[in-house]
Amino acid sequence: MDIVENGATRRRAAQAASTRAEIVMAAGRLMLERGYVGTSVAAIAAEAGVVVQTIYNSVGSKAELLAAVLDRVAAEPGAPALLSGATRERIAEARTATEVIRILARSSALVNERTSGILRIVSEAAVVDPDVGEFEQKRDAARLHGFGEVAAALREKRGLRGGISDHEAAATMWALAHPHTFRTLVLSLGWSTEAYLNWLEKSLLAALL
Repeated sequence: MDIVENGATRRRAAQAASTRAEIVMAAGRLMLERGYVGTSVAAIAAEAGVVVQTIYNSVGSKAELLAAVLDRVAAEPGAPALLSGATRERIAEARTATEVIRILARSSALVNERTSGILRIVSEAAVVDPDVGEFEQKRDAARLHGFGEVAAALREKRGLRGGISDHEAAATMWALAHPHTFRTLVLSLGWSTEAYLNWLEKSLLAALL
């Protein structure tokens, strides 16, 4: 009996995960096509082939849907988190502060490129939805905290220039590598991702080392 019940539980969990994934993918498609304001929960439900209540039960509010879309995009193959475990390992193994900066610049460019579309939606949504605004603030705070870890690594490798605190160094990285900066330079002004990466690396080296 236990084996049968466990099997049924696993099937229900797998079905729930599959339904959630379909909902999140549908939300991503519609939000990128229509924008946050132009995408209703009902439209997402229709796109995913579920009823509206299933969305609230499986994912949550519209703001939580947007957060789930961003998490899915960032987790796709080839889209490393800004300070993923692998990135932290590379930074820890780096022999010089210059190498740390290069690792950070490349990671930031990859993440910004992959998430630029949905982050544009997040910025637009934050203007009209307080829940999304709060979510964006939390993301910014988490990003700043992550850069604080990089600043500590630079100081440990005796590369951080004198007269600048770890917090100030983290704020510098946060500003230069911010997704808004990427979108302005690459999407609005037409820079290539390679040109952005070169600029970011040079700017970080000049400002911090």
